[in-house]
Amino acid sequence: MPKGGRKGGHKGWARQYTSPEEIDAQLQAEKQKAREEEEQGEEGGDGAAGDPKKEKKSLDSDESEDEEDDYQQKRKGVEGLIDIENPNRVAQTTKKVTQLDLDGPKELSRREREEIEKQKAKERYMKMHLAGKTEQAKADLARLAIIRKQQEEAARKKEEERKAKDDAALSGKRMQSLSLNK
Repeated sequence: MPKGGRKGGHKGWARQYTSPEEIDAQLQAEKQKAREEEEQGEEGGDGAAGDPKKEKKSLDSDESEDEEDDYQQKRKGVEGLIDIENPNRVAQTTKKVTQLDLDGPKELSRREREEIEKQKAKERYMKMHLAGKTEQAKADLARLAIIRKQQEEAARKKEEERKAKDDAALSGKRMQSLSLNK
């Protein structure tokens, strides 16, 4: 559409990005075409006229491999123009899975360390609590002792009341039996 129209003309609206897969497919198609042309050149080669083309194609294929390597090492912006040596800059190196050190001690983050310390402190406290050495454990034990005394007293009172009731019932029956005997 023309720029004066309603739609289009704005930055970013109609942009289409090619995915890496599409780029790889295009490169493969170009290589395939180059191979086919090379094969056709060999079939219809006129000796001296065919040789330079072959040499050029082989050089192009070598250059395309070099260009792929250069593309990966190519620097962005001004970095390609100015050669800077920074002693503090660490070059990123990719490690293979076989090179990874999984057996070595893994450094924990601050949160992980604090969480582990918290769990250990909780375990220590529970051991102390079960041993009865903490203030809360002492208070609980004292409360339990008071409750046991109260329960024992209540059980003793019930037993005494039951005995008194039984005695009263027995004495009442004796009185009735005595009164009946008369």
